[in-house]
Amino acid sequence: MDTVQKPRFGLTNNQLKIIAMVSMVLDHVGLLFFPDVAIFRILGRIAFPIFAYMIAEGCRYTKNRAKYLGMIAAMGVVFQVVYFVAMQSLYQGILVTFSLAIITIYAIDGLLHAKRKFWGRVAAILALAFVAAFVFVLPSFLKDTDFDIDYGFWGILLPVIVYFMPSHVWKVGCASLLLIARGLYYTLIVPIALQWWSLLAIPFLALYNGKRGKTKMKYMFYIFYPAHLVILYGIAMLIELLK
Repeated sequence: MDTVQKPRFGLTNNQLKIIAMVSMVLDHVGLLFFPDVAIFRILGRIAFPIFAYMIAEGCRYTKNRAKYLGMIAAMGVVFQVVYFVAMQSLYQGILVTFSLAIITIYAIDGLLHAKRKFWGRVAAILALAFVAAFVFVLPSFLKDTDFDIDYGFWGILLPVIVYFMPSHVWKVGCASLLLIARGLYYTLIVPIALQWWSLLAIPFLALYNGKRGKTKMKYMFYIFYPAHLVILYGIAMLIELLK
């Protein structure tokens, strides 16, 4: 007789993404409407580590790498164009950060793959060079603008590290160490002590059971991210007009 496999204890991919989306909304609500109320920004720190972890999971389990990268990159470009037109800003949102992370993951994976052909390795090296130029060289040419990448090099590095770790324990452990290093950096160099609260995401990630969940939410975040920003910025602009 066949036995029904019981779901593993813990949080599914879908549940983690919902937690991250709620955190993200709280963060942006605090930023736009309650800048002096710290709890909004504190709870908002939970979102990034969870989404970064899920980007690494998406890279590992997608059946079509080109489609996965193309979809996120295309949405990132569209969002940046709209954001520039609306805000006259060159600030690069999280979809650009994650696109660069995915390119880095695929490029390193290609270089490590023993059977990769010569031109494939060349393409991987060029891809890494593109990411490096975007992150480290381009800002120097745009230093008189507000050009910056959301979460910067740290935002790219976290999905990369998670992707290449051999087990869930290693993934969560290395993510924790990276967030601690990031917290030290922002405390000592910038300083912005708020970034330490990103460690609040670790207990949620530790409970990840590796399951997707019953409902397909594969692209929900990538639609939700620009949509909720448009709504919140629209409300903020309306409030300003009514003052």
